[in-house]
Amino acid sequence: MIIRSSRLAFILVFLISLIWGTEFVLIDLAVAELPTHTFNAIRFALAALSLLPLLYFSKEKVRPDQLKKLLLTAPVLGAMLFIGFYAQTEGLRFTSVSNAGFITALSVPLVPVLGLLLFRQKVRLMVWLGVSLATLGLYLLTMGGSAYVYNKGDLLVLICAFGFAAHIVLTGHWVGNMPVITLSIIQLLAVALYSVIGAAMGDHPIFYYAGTPPITGWELFSKPIVIFSVVVASTLGTAYAVWAQSACQTLLPSHKIALVFALEPIFAHITAWVVLSEHLGVMGAVGAACIVAAMVISELGDKSHKPEIRALDQTAAPH
Repeated sequence: MIIRSSRLAFILVFLISLIWGTEFVLIDLAVAELPTHTFNAIRFALAALSLLPLLYFSKEKVRPDQLKKLLLTAPVLGAMLFIGFYAQTEGLRFTSVSNAGFITALSVPLVPVLGLLLFRQKVRLMVWLGVSLATLGLYLLTMGGSAYVYNKGDLLVLICAFGFAAHIVLTGHWVGNMPVITLSIIQLLAVALYSVIGAAMGDHPIFYYAGTPPITGWELFSKPIVIFSVVVASTLGTAYAVWAQSACQTLLPSHKIALVFALEPIFAHITAWVVLSEHLGVMGAVGAACIVAAMVISELGDKSHKPEIRALDQTAAPH
């Protein structure tokens, strides 16, 4: 399907942001039932499979000179995604959905900072303003102006933001003009494999938490929230997002993409407020607003980096 209307393209991208934001609540509920590594292993294996029809209909080809680069870079990029998604998913067990959504959004202003540290890429003044705002927002969101120390969940989600930012920076530096869907599938399979290894080596039994009644893999199908979360996150949050990326991205100007990015944590908070009755409080709301502003400033202030939809970076694991 070819998208020619910029209005339709914006609607489709808007739906991506809505899906990514609402995923946070779904994943939060799912990982209360199923260990993080197992959930991610199932989720990303299904996500890779769900991209196969898109690969077939897109008729995307891998040239011989691209194959070696794919096999060398995709596992490393997959490792960055694995770190990001594991830290985010595990972090949701210990912090609020709202905090997780806004802290994950810090990956946007972190991208130019990591680009400077890793590859000495120049960072413009507006981007540093965004980083400063994001730092202030993180402080207000997690501390509320008190002597409160970050909880374990906030720290894990902050690690997630660094993992996603590193993935974006390395992708931009290594990948270039590579087959997007094939690269996405290999990365998703890598995340699934790393998650299987993590589940086998973890402290918990594979399908349930230690200290809770044992269940088998088949009994997972008696837990609708787990199945629903896996299906939504893998098909809509990944396969649909990758398709919409390839179909719509060239039709949308940079400022609209940046604004769509900024909506994801807002949708996460609204969903958490409606479903879980979460409240940020005054200081938390100010901190969240600072982070959203930092996202937009960082994207629009870096003229050398055109904002893009990054399905594998932004999807909540909640994405």
